[in-house]
Amino acid sequence: MMWTIYSFILRSKNRRLVLSALTQPKTPSRIAKETGILLPHVSRALKELEEKGLVKCLTPNEKLGRIYALTEFGKRILEMF
Repeated sequence: MMWTIYSFILRSKNRRLVLSALTQPKTPSRIAKETGILLPHVSRALKELEEKGLVKCLTPNEKLGRIYALTEFGKRILEMF
């Protein structure tokens, strides 16, 4: 399973950059600014990474300014890069 997830991330530059940007909890806007990825693409990557259990939203009830962080699984996968 771990190699399947690793391959999933490798197939997308945006997923790799978003995952790498989450060394500490951040908002999608901050990730977009730091990586140079457009905000809608950051949001899509976060959704995909969240579905795979790599990131989690720490403030799911907020409409704006949601904060995302790596899960323990996400940290292990990030160490592989």
